[in-house]
Amino acid sequence: MDFDVGIIGGGPAGSATASYLSRAGLKCVVFERELFPRPHVGESLVPAATRVFKEIGFLDTLEKAGFPKKYGAAWTSADRAPVYAMQFEGLSADCHVDIRFEEREQAGVDRNYTFHVDRAKFDLMLLQHAHQLGAEVYEGVRVRGVDLSDPTQPTVHFKLGQQDIRTRVRMVIDASGRHTLLGNQLRLKVLDPVFNQYALHTWFEGYDRNRLSHGRGQPEYIFIHFLPLTNTWVWQIPITETVTSIGVVTQKSNFARSRQDREQFFWECLRSRPELYEGLRAAQQVTPLKEEGDYSYAMREICGDGFALVGDAARFVDPIFSSGVSIALNSGRLISHDILAAAEHGDFRHERFRTFEALMRRGTRNWYHFINLYYRLNVLFTAFVQDPRHRIDVLKLLQGDMYDEDEPAVLAEMRRIVREVERNDQHIWHKYLGSLTSSTFSEVF
Repeated sequence: MDFDVGIIGGGPAGSATASYLSRAGLKCVVFERELFPRPHVGESLVPAATRVFKEIGFLDTLEKAGFPKKYGAAWTSADRAPVYAMQFEGLSADCHVDIRFEEREQAGVDRNYTFHVDRAKFDLMLLQHAHQLGAEVYEGVRVRGVDLSDPTQPTVHFKLGQQDIRTRVRMVIDASGRHTLLGNQLRLKVLDPVFNQYALHTWFEGYDRNRLSHGRGQPEYIFIHFLPLTNTWVWQIPITETVTSIGVVTQKSNFARSRQDREQFFWECLRSRPELYEGLRAAQQVTPLKEEGDYSYAMREICGDGFALVGDAARFVDPIFSSGVSIALNSGRLISHDILAAAEHGDFRHERFRTFEALMRRGTRNWYHFINLYYRLNVLFTAFVQDPRHRIDVLKLLQGDMYDEDEPAVLAEMRRIVREVERNDQHIWHKYLGSLTSSTFSEVF
């Protein structure tokens, strides 16, 4: 074999996997199709990522980079209707809720903050860290496919200049992100029938991040601003002291085709929250408007004899709670445990990766159901965040701890209330229901 493990993709999932395995003494190679640094969406981290950074020895490097620290999250709504103050089963909602990470101790996390990151810099740093730990890294190399006809020696095919090259490995990891190389090659990909979201996003210089903080002074938080459009929201993420990432996420059916129409749609969405709109108009847009599509999908299988899929290559769920990088990093952590055990026994068959498979299926399923509830009834989410009976259980999910329970009790309780609101068209919260239904909790994949 040329390498023990071949990793397709040098983003957070691939770099984390390479770091874990290289630290443990396996010979790894990373094939990255682009040249880093390269821009990428998804700039806000959650605390579950800190555990990974500590375990691979990257946390000190990250601290020294000077990225803005993230102490919590806040959600705002323009709707100040009296219904938001009305009680239901001891719950009351508000148009502004927030939460601090320090409110719950988290295993493997020793600080009360995480980070907002410029992904171009962050991804480059993480890939360089994997290389420093011993992983071979090839950038600007496009993998053309993987030959799995003999699963005991998968062969990665790629092109270097004009030369076709084959590399034999003991196992292949697909960390190719939303390119989903193996998912497409093996016809494993299933588009999400529920979430079909698109995002329009850009950076602004000089935006006053306290405009919608309701006097709480939270410029270092990530903000999620609800819009009065079905299943549409805005992210607000600090990139530097003066630069802020703003993104509008909406359903594909709302998404305009032409660039001119998209620009207009972006600003019309923001106009529905006048205070946000006015603040951004007073700021300077410093990057072109970009779009992200094909938002949510799953795979019928995420591992098999001689291969596994990690990060976005395995599953992509609407990233409303900054889940993307955390799931990518933790999938690298989880698969690495199984790979090391497989390498010790010289056996890379599917059975060796059942633990990884079960944990990833469980975690992403919990996250998916959490987001279903969020879109179905925003008012319920804000009520649970405020209520001391449920606040810590919700925070656990927001911190990225979602792998240890088949279904957290808080999700079952939220689903029960959603169904009650759905059945009663006279319910005080009924008119706040989104277009989804609680039937989306069935396992659509």
